[in-house]
Amino acid sequence: MKPFSNFVSLHPYFKAHPGKVEAAKAIFSRFVEKTAMEKDNLFYCFTVNGDEIFCREAYESAEGLLAHLENVSAPLAEMLKVADLVRVEVHGPAEEVEKLKAPLADLNPAWFTLEASLEE
Repeated sequence: MKPFSNFVSLHPYFKAHPGKVEAAKAIFSRFVEKTAMEKDNLFYCFTVNGDEIFCREAYESAEGLLAHLENVSAPLAEMLKVADLVRVEVHGPAEEVEKLKAPLADLNPAWFTLEASLEE
């Protein structure tokens, strides 16, 4: 089994349009339903702070993250009708992060590479 810190995580932050927080929350179940079937997903949940929405999600590999984005394209399109994507972060081992730079370039994410963990 891989050390737990070797996973890749995606950190998308959304800001709901005025009066659309509940509409955004209604889409969460569609994301979760689609994600539940993904073999490389490690965890997936939404947290909310007022009109700010954050999706906590992680995958075993860059490939798993990319497969997830393809899988949730429909609910993501719905979400973007009621919320703006305001920040995206990608966290993981350098070799996995590197695999994501070209395919995720349009999202203009902040790239974070693993430097130290309890497992080292």
